[in-house]
Amino acid sequence: MSRYYVTTTIPYVNARPHLGHALEFVQADVLARHHRQRGDRVRFLTGTDDNSLKNVLAARAEGLSTDELVDRNAAAFAGLREPLALSFTDFLRTSRDARHRAGVERLWRACAHDLYRKHYEGLYCVGCEQFYTPAELVGGKCPEHDVEPQQVSEENWFFRLSRYTDRLRDLITDGTVRIEPAARRNEVLAFLAAGLRDFSISRSRARAHGWGIPVPGDPDQVVYVWWDALGNYITSLGYGADGSNYRRWWVEGDRRVHVIGKGVVRFHAVYWLGMLLSAGEPLPTDILVHDYLTTDGRKISKSTGDVVDPVALSDRYGADAVRWWLLRDVPRVGDADFTEARLVARANEDLANGLGNLVNRVTVMVHRYREGRPPVGAAPDPGAEPLARACRNAPDLVHAAIADFDFRRATAAVWRIVEEANRYVERVRPWDLARAERGGEVTAGRRLDSAITALLTACRVLSTELTPFLPTLATRISEQCVTLTGQLPQPQPLFPRL
Repeated sequence: MSRYYVTTTIPYVNARPHLGHALEFVQADVLARHHRQRGDRVRFLTGTDDNSLKNVLAARAEGLSTDELVDRNAAAFAGLREPLALSFTDFLRTSRDARHRAGVERLWRACAHDLYRKHYEGLYCVGCEQFYTPAELVGGKCPEHDVEPQQVSEENWFFRLSRYTDRLRDLITDGTVRIEPAARRNEVLAFLAAGLRDFSISRSRARAHGWGIPVPGDPDQVVYVWWDALGNYITSLGYGADGSNYRRWWVEGDRRVHVIGKGVVRFHAVYWLGMLLSAGEPLPTDILVHDYLTTDGRKISKSTGDVVDPVALSDRYGADAVRWWLLRDVPRVGDADFTEARLVARANEDLANGLGNLVNRVTVMVHRYREGRPPVGAAPDPGAEPLARACRNAPDLVHAAIADFDFRRATAAVWRIVEEANRYVERVRPWDLARAERGGEVTAGRRLDSAITALLTACRVLSTELTPFLPTLATRISEQCVTLTGQLPQPQPLFPRL
């Protein structure tokens, strides 16, 4: 039994959550549920990044205090638990949780030997909360937000990131820190090969409008939001007080997994690792990077206004349909374009027609041909071997795919059971066996028992293997196909067509 700690990024709360956030939360949730199911001890963290200038500006635009805006929107992020069937262990808010400020202050002091003050002028994108060089801009605009950055001139605290170039390259090259997929790993190595520059880790209190965590010993400066936010992965564990959770899940943990979007790779795979090296703390073991969701080819983003509300989708179609599209259709590499029509088509094809019809067929057979009582002691049907093999292979195939952070491949491994089961039904034709049994053919009755047993077993395996992906639907399958009384409940539609 290992200790598995999985985290999402903590989003800015300048607006309500969108479907891109749901993708990351659902992916992390699958990792957490899968490892719990295999017997690992799991901690799953998410939360919100409250201490951003973006939040201050958004509040002013709405005529609200910053506290009012961040409280409202943070509640919306926390409220994704039920609509998306999430199982996070901990939810940390950087502006409200006492664990966080204490941890940020301790991390600052632990890195004090690598900190210095200097005057700085640069191009700053508020959307990214980072400085850019002119060479990094595209047509003079931020490559992420397509806006011209602001010219900023002030004195800040800096972190000597340049000191850690060689160590970071070695740790990533030798796999100590695993970055997936390989294209993102290569992106980080190329960034390191160009040489690292020290970066600014504070902002003037005036420019931050007084919002954020004050720099220890320098109240005229506030801690840079990324230094603040990245620390959440350990501050939530009680790092500020050297708590037992910090030792259990970070220092002594077996896996420390960050699930992030491709737009923040540099912060997590370079800046964060440098900070931890400076502080003398363990590094994450895995960084899983997903690409973007788009609509009409444009990134789903609060900044552009191209948003899809995951709560509204869940209200309309259910958590299972939303989760299934995110896991079944979004590729491991490359952006995925979302439409409601695609979500509905995938749910109808797979969950209603494929899985729903299968479970309904099998439970109806048990009631129609065996008065609701599953056969006992039926001989295995050699003709069911392809189905039995799909059931046997699924756990290892799913685990291998999850280990590669390939959710599409993992769901495909489970789906082979559905496909083989439906093929088996058409091949064995239980209705013909039942007709022959009624005509007095004893062997037909035995074959029917064997067929029902093979199919009911497959449904029970599906219930188990689908649990990390579709926990609600998996429970409904179990309720229909597992009995403690010797008789199955009356069949109910598993997933109606949308």
